[in-house]
Amino acid sequence: MSTKGKPPADDIDLFREAMSDVEAQRQDRVAPYRGKKPPRPIDFGQEEPGHDLADISVETPEFFEFRRPGIQNRLFHDLQRGLIPPENSLDLHGMRVPEARKAFSRFLHAARQRRLRCVRIIHGKGRGSSEAQPVLKQKTYQWLLQSESVLAFATAPRWDGGSGATYVLLSRKFR
Repeated sequence: MSTKGKPPADDIDLFREAMSDVEAQRQDRVAPYRGKKPPRPIDFGQEEPGHDLADISVETPEFFEFRRPGIQNRLFHDLQRGLIPPENSLDLHGMRVPEARKAFSRFLHAARQRRLRCVRIIHGKGRGSSEAQPVLKQKTYQWLLQSESVLAFATAPRWDGGSGATYVLLSRKFR
């Protein structure tokens, strides 16, 4: 070593000679940001939606966690952490309960027809309601419990709506 901390010129030449046939490896890492898929139009069909969804008396938790028997722990935890990206979304903001029920039913029907695995339902946190109760959030919870095609659902991760949105894991068996 020289006095300034640099290697001697002979060492540099030896290093460059040894590395002359080395090729850079291509980078095959996954990008940290995943862009959102563009929305596709939904065919809602002709049937009257929402007639099969009843108002049931169930206590609604602030954070949703539900899974049917047989759903693996890892799959459910992946849903909770947002590792299963939603393929489509429904925004119920500003809707009244009857129109939200129809939109919900149509949306789930169309998602089943398209064989989607995971969807997101944005119901809001209920801060704008007159009773300071999250009406659409409560109804969404009730309707999800009644839907046979729903395998599991959980509150969306904080970065994708938090307690104002729900990730829903759908079965591909139902049509």
